Amino acid sequence: MDERQGLLLVNLGTPDAPETGDVRRYLREFLFDPRVLDIPAPLRWALLELLILPTRPARSAEAYRKVWTEEGSPLLVHGRALAAQLAHALGPRWVVELGMRYGNPSLASALEKLATAGARTITLLPLYPQYASSSTGSTLERVQQLSGAAWNVPALRVVQPFFDHPAFLDAWVEVARPVLAQAQPDHVLFSFHGLPERQVLKSDVSGKHCLQSAGCCDVAVPENRWCYRAQCFSTARSLAGRLGVKAEDFTVSFQSRLGRTPWLKPYTDLLLPELVQKGVRRLAVLCPAFVADCLETLEEIGIRAQQDFLRAGGESLTLVPSLNAHPAWVRALVQLVREGSRLSSVDEAAA
Repeated sequence: MDERQGLLLVNLGTPDAPETGDVRRYLREFLFDPRVLDIPAPLRWALLELLILPTRPARSAEAYRKVWTEEGSPLLVHGRALAAQLAHALGPRWVVELGMRYGNPSLASALEKLATAGARTITLLPLYPQYASSSTGSTLERVQQLSGAAWNVPALRVVQPFFDHPAFLDAWVEVARPVLAQAQPDHVLFSFHGLPERQVLKSDVSGKHCLQSAGCCDVAVPENRWCYRAQCFSTARSLAGRLGVKAEDFTVSFQSRLGRTPWLKPYTDLLLPELVQKGVRRLAVLCPAFVADCLETLEEIGIRAQQDFLRAGGESLTLVPSLNAHPAWVRALVQLVREGSRLSSVDEAAA
């Protein structure tokens, strides 16, 4: 009998419960990652222990409670459903596990389950469409650490960032088109998770391209190969084209910033009243950096951004659901996993 193939799906993570203590533990693990808060360790400790962790967990727990379900965190619920449907679609030769970079189910537990199931080769699929060192990079580093520490080290294959893959884009179109047809928006906003500008600049291998001009992300060039912002703009342009949205009828923005240092602009929350002032009344928002609905989509956009937009004078803000475990997304992931051209060794992925 052929040996079983392992598939490790990885998303960022979630607290175990929408309570202050659980959120504090989650945020401590998340924000202590030097790829997330890429500042000297003493400053990172002081920032977390003296400023962030004493106050932010309570506020975040309150936000989590607004979107928590009877089954648990939306991110975890959708992740489990996706893993189950992928296992069915891929067939009995594959064993599929979900792991979170931070929180539970942990990467260590997911790798242990794959090893117990007899998977000697593991395909690692970080569920982040666009590359960032703080998400994809951190996940690759941690999985390599954990799998490399085992006595029997599995062979790892990595699915590359899929921000421009036709199957990913087509899945989004299948999800978004009926929602847009019903909402009839006069403008579409593509809101991506933000990053500090310094992290984008660190990804510029030339040191001369990223954030140096207004059009630095308009085309793909060697200098912005690793650029998260460029990949976000590429995703937005491709989705707009597939959805028939004209260039003047969509905008790209960035959400979820933390702290006072400059992050990628424009900021979603500050852009909303500007759109109203320009005459936008019915706004639809897609969040293509997230493949599963979570706090950032359901609460930050679906609740807070909607309230802000209406308060500014808008008539409606429609959040387009994420891919979650939609059949089109399951089909897309099966294609990504099975396409040899989209897989590379860990060494090639890190090159």
